Amino acid sequence: MAIADAPHPLSFPPLTYAKLSPGPFLHAHLTSTPPLRPNTRPPSAFRPLSAHPGSLTHPHGSAVVRIGDTAVVCGVRAEVLRAEDIADYRPTATDDNTPAGAPNTKKADIAAATSTREETHTAAALNLLVPNLELQTGCSPAHLPGAPPSALAQSLAHRLLTLLHITHLVPLSQLQIWHRPAAAPSTRAAEDNDADAADDERPGPEEARIKAFWVLYIDVLFLSLDGGAFDAAWAAVLAALRDTALPRAWWDAERGAVVCSPLRAEARKLVLRGWPVVGSFGVFEGGGGGVGAGGVGREGGKGPWILADPDDFEEGLCAETVTVVVDGDGGGVLRVEKGGGGVVGVEEMRECVEMVRGRVGEWREVLGRGIRC
Repeated sequence: MAIADAPHPLSFPPLTYAKLSPGPFLHAHLTSTPPLRPNTRPPSAFRPLSAHPGSLTHPHGSAVVRIGDTAVVCGVRAEVLRAEDIADYRPTATDDNTPAGAPNTKKADIAAATSTREETHTAAALNLLVPNLELQTGCSPAHLPGAPPSALAQSLAHRLLTLLHITHLVPLSQLQIWHRPAAAPSTRAAEDNDADAADDERPGPEEARIKAFWVLYIDVLFLSLDGGAFDAAWAAVLAALRDTALPRAWWDAERGAVVCSPLRAEARKLVLRGWPVVGSFGVFEGGGGGVGAGGVGREGGKGPWILADPDDFEEGLCAETVTVVVDGDGGGVLRVEKGGGGVVGVEEMRECVEMVRGRVGEWREVLGRGIRC
């Protein structure tokens, strides 16, 4: 009589467990020793960043950025907006008549205190920075082609616009097109005492005026989405703006229009202000109670866990999110976004800020040179 083989225990691949019971699946990974997420990253680890600027030929600036399995392409297109086409806009003449080399301490102090805020207000009022974000590209099963813009896409576009303004990333002077007429030729009339009265009646040389602005249309297109949408979108915008070169433009008085040079050699690079670095976090509460003393990542094993740069699987399990923006030049905090819960307190927020500051070197290396770090 044949003896039947002992039945094998029922087993499934890890992906099946993740779909059937995602919460306990993530909790089991985080309570292991050492705690590792299903993607093999520690709780405080970010995904690698890579960037390829100048990937598109037709825009004035472009970049393809990848963070893990999230890939984004961004193109910057510049168009001329004539000042006379702006409703209720009055071109202002230059008001700095101080001779070259003369001290002007009071004026310099006032300008340093107010110019940045005024520039941001003007750029926002004239809509000189226009971000647009497209998710309905088939980048994930939740965003199929042909669907109308989702609430997530509109929210991300608004957050990008807000961050562009509050970081003062693009100086207004980079977007102005001036008309500076040549100085009138010198004559002998000034030396003739009898002609002084006639000279006073002559109209003076035309003053320099702003005749137009550059409007930057920033289009962000997601190729694939695996979490970290805002981080990847902002990195792509930053890389594309640093790759942007604006054509040499001047006002032609005879034509009454702005003329642009077709020569690429005459184009000027867009000079940005600062290095805003973004980092996002998600809080997975699991089955733990309270915040222990293990710090970010909860090395103690009881949770909650603060996960740096969560992927799409982890984002679906995190009720609380935090986004931190720091200045890569000075290290100051530019913006903090938090919602969904009360786990992250003051100490946890400080740890998140320090982790984002630790990414400044990587962002400068990758986005500044377009290579993988």
